[in-house]
Amino acid sequence: QARLVESGGGLVQAGSSLKLSCVASGPIFTSQTMGWFRQAPGEERKVVAIISRRGTYTYYEDSVQGRFTISRDNAKNTMYLQMDELKPEDTAVYYCAARGNDAISYKPGEYQHWGQGTQVTVSS
Repeated sequence: QARLVESGGGLVQAGSSLKLSCVASGPIFTSQTMGWFRQAPGEERKVVAIISRRGTYTYYEDSVQGRFTISRDNAKNTMYLQMDELKPEDTAVYYCAARGNDAISYKPGEYQHWGQGTQVTVSS
């Protein structure tokens, strides 16, 4: 059974940094597109960043471009999201997700595997 587990969330002040990790187990990860999504209270789940299976392609949502960095270590079955210069509007539950294949997608509904989420709260 495929499983994704996030860690690294927390409560920080604006301008701080956090690094999220997502460890994958089961028959997934190395051959699949993965991504980070976030969901704030009362809002839909939205894409934050996407990474191709070998890490050669990355995508960032406009509001995080230049502040967040997505990466993956296939040897460790782990994906990361380095978040710098955090802002209060970054407050949300952050989820890692994996597609069932290596096709690129920015839509949450096209990701088959999800972690349980980790809370990121940024105070002003």
